[in-house]
Amino acid sequence: MTDTKYIFITGGASGIGREVARYFAARGWFVGLADVNHKGMEETASLLPAGMSSIHSLDVRSREQWTQALEAFTEKSGGKLHVLFNNAGVGIGGLLEEHSEDDIEKLVDINFKGVVYGAHIGHKYLKATPGSCLLNTSSASGIYGSAGLSVYSATKFAVRGLSEALDIEWGPDNVRVRALLPSFIDTPLLDGPVARTNQSSRDSVTAAGLEIAPVSIVAEAAWTAVHDPKHVHSYVGPTAKRLAFAAKWMPGSIRKRGGLMTRQGRGE
Repeated sequence: MTDTKYIFITGGASGIGREVARYFAARGWFVGLADVNHKGMEETASLLPAGMSSIHSLDVRSREQWTQALEAFTEKSGGKLHVLFNNAGVGIGGLLEEHSEDDIEKLVDINFKGVVYGAHIGHKYLKATPGSCLLNTSSASGIYGSAGLSVYSATKFAVRGLSEALDIEWGPDNVRVRALLPSFIDTPLLDGPVARTNQSSRDSVTAAGLEIAPVSIVAEAAWTAVHDPKHVHSYVGPTAKRLAFAAKWMPGSIRKRGGLMTRQGRGE
């Protein structure tokens, strides 16, 4: 077990977190699963090799729970934390004026503040593990502001910016920081609501003619990002790659597509 590497994954009960856990565990890594969904974590753990995972109850909005979870995990790892995967997130779509106060607080507190807390509290463990990596889940919505996803998009821009800044700040500590920017991925997150409608985010994406990519491509991208010595950003899926290109060279076309998604969200 001395050569085993250790990854701690928030949002490990389903979706991207589960798929990344499976991918890393299949390559000999010990996986710490963290989530508010205990049953989901047990289901994920059952898919991993015996004795190669641990389960940690964690609401990423709580600094106290972050501290307890990472302390418990690093007790098992002998103080090592090769990768901290800040992946937990929520998706709530809809126009800004239709969001409730609770919608906005959930998006900001889970999608951004939870990532900041994880980075802040996890830094000492990453610094103590040579060649470690903080991996954050941003989004294709963090490439160019997404109409109908304004608050969600803003949180993902924030995660992207945080990742860029920390990769520079933590360079002297031999800690790399990487950001995944996936497009629309086939996970339970897409089944989340569009505020004040009977639609899911999946419905809106499909109506706008955009692709929904398999979750397996994110796991592969996560592995590549963790081992990439150079690139901070990983654009995952065809939509994300097109958006990255268009944001640089054809920003007007994105504004037109954003208008289409807004009209779809209004039912027009």
